[in-house]
Amino acid sequence: MWIGSWDSSDLHFCQPEIYTQIRRPNHHQWSGIDSPSKLDWLGIYSPANSSHQDFIGYIFLSSVPEWQSGSGSITIPLINLRSDYQFRIFHWTESEINPKKQDHDHNPLPQTRHLLAESETVRFEPGRGPEQVHLALTGRAGEMRVMFVTHDGKENFVRYGLTRNKMGKVVSTRVSRYEREDMCDAPANESVGWRDPGFIHDGVMVGLEEGKRFQLHEKFACQVGSDSGGWTTTYSFVSQIKDSSETTAFLFGDMGTATPYTTFVRIQEESISTIKWISRDIEAIGDKPALISHIGDISYARGYSWLWDNFFNQIEPVASKVPYHVCIGNHEYDWPSQPWKPDWSYSVYGKDGGGECGVPYSLRFNMPGNSSEPTGTRAPATRNLYYSFDFGVVHFVYLSTETNFLPGSKQYSFLKSDLESVDRNKTPYVIVQGHRPMYTTSYETRDGPFRERLLEHLEPLFVKNKVTLALWGHVHRYEHFCPLNNFTCGSVGPVHMVIGMAGQDWQPIWQPRPDHLTDPIFPQPVRSLYRGGVFGYVRLSANKEKLTLSYVGNHDGEVHDVVEIMASGQVFNGRAIGDGVAITRKWDSKLSWYIKVASILVLGAFLGTRFRFCFTFPKGWCFGDKMDCCKE
Repeated sequence: MWIGSWDSSDLHFCQPEIYTQIRRPNHHQWSGIDSPSKLDWLGIYSPANSSHQDFIGYIFLSSVPEWQSGSGSITIPLINLRSDYQFRIFHWTESEINPKKQDHDHNPLPQTRHLLAESETVRFEPGRGPEQVHLALTGRAGEMRVMFVTHDGKENFVRYGLTRNKMGKVVSTRVSRYEREDMCDAPANESVGWRDPGFIHDGVMVGLEEGKRFQLHEKFACQVGSDSGGWTTTYSFVSQIKDSSETTAFLFGDMGTATPYTTFVRIQEESISTIKWISRDIEAIGDKPALISHIGDISYARGYSWLWDNFFNQIEPVASKVPYHVCIGNHEYDWPSQPWKPDWSYSVYGKDGGGECGVPYSLRFNMPGNSSEPTGTRAPATRNLYYSFDFGVVHFVYLSTETNFLPGSKQYSFLKSDLESVDRNKTPYVIVQGHRPMYTTSYETRDGPFRERLLEHLEPLFVKNKVTLALWGHVHRYEHFCPLNNFTCGSVGPVHMVIGMAGQDWQPIWQPRPDHLTDPIFPQPVRSLYRGGVFGYVRLSANKEKLTLSYVGNHDGEVHDVVEIMASGQVFNGRAIGDGVAITRKWDSKLSWYIKVASILVLGAFLGTRFRFCFTFPKGWCFGDKMDCCKE
């Protein structure tokens, strides 16, 4: 029996202890398995010397049509983990299933008792240059941050200019990294979860001529990398235009990443479609600045380090073109000994961070501002907690729902000061974003104590400072509300929107009926104007007169819901129908007038039916049931 692996262009038969170099999806073939079981599996290992139980993923051989013959082949699109790979085949039967060893979906994890074959060791060829390129705003005009990863941490540079042939500007990068000892809990600090994260480079391009398209990289004269380590392919981006009269953004939460194999935790296949449609939209807007906003639960690595690598490789096609901004979620941070965990939060903050304690999130991103909180361990302080910036006609504010936001905290002081100082002539719209929602009709009872305090302490800040829109994730659905203040629809208060539908498919039920807890309230409460179960994202387009939010569905790339917020404060809530938009509700300062008029019309219709009022209509036009006065 044998197992072989080769590059898609050059065939390399299995030779133990001989390295082969791979650039493209790796193809694997096996034969000679006697009495194959439907549970026989191929394990993916990186580094190659990992123990049997420390695979990064697996694929059942029965996924291949010809598996019962004892032979088959499969292609796995691998990513560069900066170390070598090996592939092993194990025999496994149902009688050997251990119910105590399960993955995140409660499926039994494959066992490694019966090794059948192992491949040669393979690795990516050197000189490929940095990986995982992504951009971010710095909060200062004429600048753009670029971050990427290398395997050795040697000096790397960023070259940039107006055209591919004129890379006249060069900046160096700052290098950082984190170690296994910085992780605070399992699986992040155990051999099953920990992998070398590489070296994280951070460079800032300055003096960007506003609104011009820049080439970030060029072949053979690339702008990110080094002569010794290689250079990446060419990327382009559009710099922010100062005092721009319009804003474009793509907004979502809870996206995660997908892998071409099964692993210890559930992956998010829908994240592929989210990136696909956003990439389409970025292409469609051409040379206009835009940004992406991902409000918590970023990669869903949860302590399995290689999933961060998958995530950054997956978003690179969009994150290398437009700034990619984030805020922290429970799956980046939470662990039992986190520094801020008040008594009331025992049901809120658990083990969702997988022992990462915010470290990968803090070092792999660098958001504007300087917010941070100590971890209480040897790990570096948690960063990227709360910050703000202007982008066109919108003032974006990001907050942390996982660290202290109560009065007296640094975060509360920041939010109060920031919201009070917004220049509404420059940015007529203010958007606040955080992970766990202030409002949701999802049946998420564990967060009840948290929402109570968010409503008590932060909602008054939002209302007083006329926040336009509040965006939240955490609930893996789409839902938009009327302008709210203390659960009441009206003209005072921000529009709230839950947008955690970008990838993760664990879905809580909607708020249940009191007498039937397995059935949701339907129609939904009046404050909830639209609920959507389709995966997707929100596309924002704004100018000085109007801000439009469009909920785009992943299954068709079409708009499923629309909210329009006028600079004057009026809010139109509509739903896309065909090529047009049917306006269903309008909220503004004249709301009470509309309610009165509607009430009169309803009352009139009721009375007309009840008391059979008669009017002069053409013959045969009768209204109501058996209206004798309408008959001939």
